[in-house]
Amino acid sequence: MKILRSLLLLMAFAPMAMAEQLLENDKYIVHYNAFNSTVVAPEVAQRHGLKRSRYSAMLNVAVFEKTDAGQKAIPATISGKVQNLIQQSQTLAFKPIKEGDALYYIGSFNFGNEEVLHVTLDVRPEGAKSDVKIRFDQKFYTD
Repeated sequence: MKILRSLLLLMAFAPMAMAEQLLENDKYIVHYNAFNSTVVAPEVAQRHGLKRSRYSAMLNVAVFEKTDAGQKAIPATISGKVQNLIQQSQTLAFKPIKEGDALYYIGSFNFGNEEVLHVTLDVRPEGAKSDVKIRFDQKFYTD
């Protein structure tokens, strides 16, 4: 379990995987990043039921509530889709992974080499009255 948490933290903050991406408002911080699924070790993927393939990517989302003591990971409802340049889309289904105080949501999708995908997410932190909307484009490469 510590391996997955370390891997997800590394992917969230390592420049090689992707620059840190986050959306912050007065109450919540949502960290997110997308990466090729082959960076996840086979044994970690198998343990958590995650699909690895050179044509598969993962989207990692972590939601934090700001508190007087700092940040606290909180549950959220996450929905979204990825869409290519010719408007073909895939609906994302997110799997929660909880490990100690850490809580991550992983969604998977397929892509073609050098494909640019538009990612749209609606993140509703537990107890929030509205969604945090995230939109970004990313180019994906097969290994």
